[in-house]
Amino acid sequence: MRQAILGPGGVGGLIGVALAKAGEPVTVVVRPGTLKDYPAELSLESPAGTVRVPVERAESVAQAYDVLWVAVKATQLDAALRSVVVKPEQIGAVVPLLNGIDHVALLRARFGHERVVPAAIRVEAERVAPGKFLVGSAVRLTVSSIGESRLASTLDQLRKFGVKCQFDADEMKILWGKLVVLAPYALTTTAAGMTIGEVCQTPEWRKRLEAAIREACAASTASGTPIDANEIIPSFDKFPPAGRSSMQKDVAAGNPPELDAIAGPILRGAQEHGFDAPATRELADMIRGKSTSSSRG
Repeated sequence: MRQAILGPGGVGGLIGVALAKAGEPVTVVVRPGTLKDYPAELSLESPAGTVRVPVERAESVAQAYDVLWVAVKATQLDAALRSVVVKPEQIGAVVPLLNGIDHVALLRARFGHERVVPAAIRVEAERVAPGKFLVGSAVRLTVSSIGESRLASTLDQLRKFGVKCQFDADEMKILWGKLVVLAPYALTTTAAGMTIGEVCQTPEWRKRLEAAIREACAASTASGTPIDANEIIPSFDKFPPAGRSSMQKDVAAGNPPELDAIAGPILRGAQEHGFDAPATRELADMIRGKSTSSSRG
């Protein structure tokens, strides 16, 4: 199957390497003006070793693909979609791996409801240079069952690479299930400037973390996807203690954080359903202050 990767960052690079290693034709879609300097080979370093694979490169999605993986940051989605110039019917399935929830409606308005297959990936991955990626954790991918007939063989190829894959019929559970973990993790590590292990071991920050988890679960439950915070909280003590969030890395690098995508659904959900989310709001405000200071520096 012909695969295109829109957004070859840590997540997109991982998917591209895994599929190319399995023998799938993979095209990496890069930002305009960067094609001539982008390597023709991707490399991925993980605890299992280093994998190098050749790929095609392009500056736009200008031909038919069986699968279009959308792996850009939420802040970059609008700009990235301008490089998709084929008709929607020329794409078999659009699989977004963005953080948050709101991107699904946007993509379905563009490509059609059935063509967009919501998914969530959990992994610690980063791009260390163009075409070079680092993965430091296990990889879990959950995909909506709406795409099972089109993506079963693709997920089989990813499993061969060690990705733990599954289909799930509950799309909102897929998205909220990731967000109730990601948002507290990203917001506390970024606001504190600490690893998740340090956050968990520091009473003041542990309190903020648990409050943020409860608010995220309350927003999810109020929206129709019940998630028990008491089941989520203990899982944070099992995370690799040196873990840092991608939002934390973005702020440190002077890049805009994905605050609206990650904190936004919780804050908007709280407002819509009539409850407060003070911990999430405070953490988001702290990060805005850090981000402003970073951009000025």
